[in-house]
Amino acid sequence: MEDKQNYLLNPFQIDIDPMEKLLLINFEKDPDDTYLGFEPQVFEEGENGRGHLILGWRKDGKVDVYHQPTLKLDPKKYDIAGKGLANMIERELTAAYYEVNNEGVQAFYQFKDIFEREISIKIKEFNTKKRKPFSLLAPMGDAAENPSALPLILLYDFYFVRKKQTDIRISINGRSHKPDELPVPMDGRRMLYSRYSLKPLIVKFNPEKNEEIKLLKIIHLGKKIKTNDCDIEMKWTDSLPSIKTITRRNPVYPVNLTFDPSFPNIIALEDKDVIEGQFAITAHPSSGSIGGNYKVEKKGSVTQVKLHPSDGWMPIPTKMSLKFLYSVGKIFKNWPKTYEWTGYIKENEQQFYCIQSEWKRINKNEFYKQDKL
Repeated sequence: MEDKQNYLLNPFQIDIDPMEKLLLINFEKDPDDTYLGFEPQVFEEGENGRGHLILGWRKDGKVDVYHQPTLKLDPKKYDIAGKGLANMIERELTAAYYEVNNEGVQAFYQFKDIFEREISIKIKEFNTKKRKPFSLLAPMGDAAENPSALPLILLYDFYFVRKKQTDIRISINGRSHKPDELPVPMDGRRMLYSRYSLKPLIVKFNPEKNEEIKLLKIIHLGKKIKTNDCDIEMKWTDSLPSIKTITRRNPVYPVNLTFDPSFPNIIALEDKDVIEGQFAITAHPSSGSIGGNYKVEKKGSVTQVKLHPSDGWMPIPTKMSLKFLYSVGKIFKNWPKTYEWTGYIKENEQQFYCIQSEWKRINKNEFYKQDKL
């Protein structure tokens, strides 16, 4: 290999799943025999195609995905949803409609489920008072049992459906189901637990892999490298580069992965080297940050890298009701703490590098028990 200062090894990957908007409707307190919630999603462009889909959240923790034929979906992506995918079913969803206007959410879906039961979802808000949306990290990752990535569902222009002046109907096989309500008022109003985002940013951080890593060639001793979808800001120490920040470009908001101290260039490490530090993942400032610790340790030809989001999610609440919600609902801030990523990077005799990585969940019950002490 040429001089090591001419190459950089980046073991990190930030995937973006393009989505136009989403809507979540819970009826856990009045469930169906199979379902306790529905989640319509709308796609306008990108790798998934264009169209609507509906996640059916099941009582057994899995999800059914009903999607229009115009969508091209990868079933493997749904292992981050609860206990994983149960069924993926193509449906026309001919009357699918979901918009948000000056009066609030306007949505209608009608389809048959896997049991050929007629399902109807209707929401119509008649409220002319101004919405007061905010940003948050959805705690979706808390339910994933065997995640292949860290799921960061950053929801911008997020709000709840208002209870007053709203016509909401959820019907399964002719039986109506009552939607859940938010237990605390927000902005002086009672809210349903039905919620929506007009600008979701779906991030899948560091998907598990077992493959060769291609080294990045450094053309000159500059501070940045550009790839197809990322900008990598480097720091130079003793003529060797390290990774300070990785920025994943996307149409919503750039996603930044920052290290302190900067992440070492693995190909330049010596046997028994150990480096530890902190990392943070951020997008728009309104959604706060996810942070924690990293550790790099080289033993012979294998380098082990560990990431643990031990700081959890650090929100920036913009209203008293959110401060109360996050303090009472500890799941919002704590669920990332139960994730841990380990990557093993091996150099072979031909000086090629391969990575084998995995995510595991720290025992949630034990963790939350300790968190209360």
